Amino acid sequence: MNLDLIVSNILNPPILFFFLGMFAVWVKSDLEIPAPIPKLFSLYLLLAIGFKGGVELSRSGITQDVLLTMLAAIVMASIVPVYSFFLLRWKLDPYNAAAIAATYGSISAVTFITAGSFLGQLNIDYDGYMVAALALMESPAIIVGLVLVNVFGSGGGNRDEEKKTEWGEVLREAFLNGSVLLLVGSVIIGLLTGENGWTKLKPFTQDMFYGALTFFLLDMGLVAAKQIKDLKKTGVFLIAFALLMPLGNAALSLPIAYVIQMSQGDALLFAVLCASASYIAVPAAMRMTVPEANPSLYISTALAVTFPFNIIVGIPLYLSAINLFWS
Repeated sequence: MNLDLIVSNILNPPILFFFLGMFAVWVKSDLEIPAPIPKLFSLYLLLAIGFKGGVELSRSGITQDVLLTMLAAIVMASIVPVYSFFLLRWKLDPYNAAAIAATYGSISAVTFITAGSFLGQLNIDYDGYMVAALALMESPAIIVGLVLVNVFGSGGGNRDEEKKTEWGEVLREAFLNGSVLLLVGSVIIGLLTGENGWTKLKPFTQDMFYGALTFFLLDMGLVAAKQIKDLKKTGVFLIAFALLMPLGNAALSLPIAYVIQMSQGDALLFAVLCASASYIAVPAAMRMTVPEANPSLYISTALAVTFPFNIIVGIPLYLSAINLFWS
């Protein structure tokens, strides 16, 4: 792997502010960000990236490349939880295995945005419709995870009557939770308004974007550092899983990207989507529908291990592999 890519990725203001947040926790600084502000920036980032993706989609149109990318995204989001579940069952009960498997089948929008920033630094182009792939990968993992719980929980679908899954609520959470709704809605609005909408919103959705991302990653550094203490509860097995699963998922995604002839920039974003883990949408759904699972397991592995690994090492590593095979 080219070490220059890692250095270039680390010497990126948003990444450095992520480390600053972690450092603040380790030295027990009183640095805190009031809770509503990270939520506001999270919503802003989803709106901005969704809107930009919609505009890019209006420019490119619904082509064969777009449809193939969307299909690949849905397939990966559906199969990753399945093989992850059976790997995790080696050490965990079916509830925790299904919750963690769903977490790793879904995606991290912040990792995706960071990868986009990394590509921007290197002047590597990517297609805006990759945002639509991001939106499509949020929900399937939740549904697959809950199917696994119902099939394998308590020896095969014998959960207590009061704990049976309410599928209406599951589907509502999977497709209409706030993050998914805002992201998909922004894509549609960008698609409908096109260039005219882009001109009007550009100062808000483009010029402010990296400042908001930087501040959001500062908060993520604070949160990730606080979650690290929970790793003691997860044990070596889950830490190894959280480090190896992104590599395995990225390795599986790259041949798919190569076969359907994604560009290098698109291939990196696709690999990052497959390699990342959700720490917002899926945990919210699992807390509601699988109370038997321990949140500290699936949140700490996704946020304190996989997220930093991907933004520090994973993104440049995946690009090195792409440069090797696409050249």
